Amino acid sequence: MTILIVGLVIFLGGHSVRIFADDWRTRQISKVGENAWKGLYSLVSIAAFVLVVWGFGKARQQPVLLYVPAIWLRHLNALFTLAAFVLVAAAYVPRNRLKAAVGHPMLAGVKLWAFGHLLATGMLHDLVLFGAFLIWAVANFVVSRRRDGRMGVTYPAGTTTGDLITLVAGIGVWAVFAFWAHLHWIGVAPFG
Repeated sequence: MTILIVGLVIFLGGHSVRIFADDWRTRQISKVGENAWKGLYSLVSIAAFVLVVWGFGKARQQPVLLYVPAIWLRHLNALFTLAAFVLVAAAYVPRNRLKAAVGHPMLAGVKLWAFGHLLATGMLHDLVLFGAFLIWAVANFVVSRRRDGRMGVTYPAGTTTGDLITLVAGIGVWAVFAFWAHLHWIGVAPFG
């Protein structure tokens, strides 16, 4: 569990710099340059992600049951995860109504994904992983929306084309992940 926690602290800590030290981040970017900052940020994120994956795998080998979720919560989680994939797609597809309305659909998607998994799983390692991501996503979403308001940020109006691309991409990637990749990469069949 220690490796998982260290990985989460580094990964989510690195992704929280704008929450807790936005001015410091701005100074560092001006000091080292945007590309160098992005490169270092990417290296730290990848290393931390590897620790999270490795630590989660190790923690799963010594499971600690906290609660037994009702079977219908797995189906609810599938619905939440579908919506999460569409929200994540909305973060990347230009000019869609979800991004215009939510502002930070990636963070909204992470919140839904984490919350759904907390409902559908009952092990300690699941609580640590998904609970950490849920707390981080909620905090980051609130801070990001406040920053948008302070800075007068508005998002372009969505278009029907942007909405359709967002839906098709989100649902398509979710289907591949739910019906194939989740089993092969994580070892759990969501619908099995």
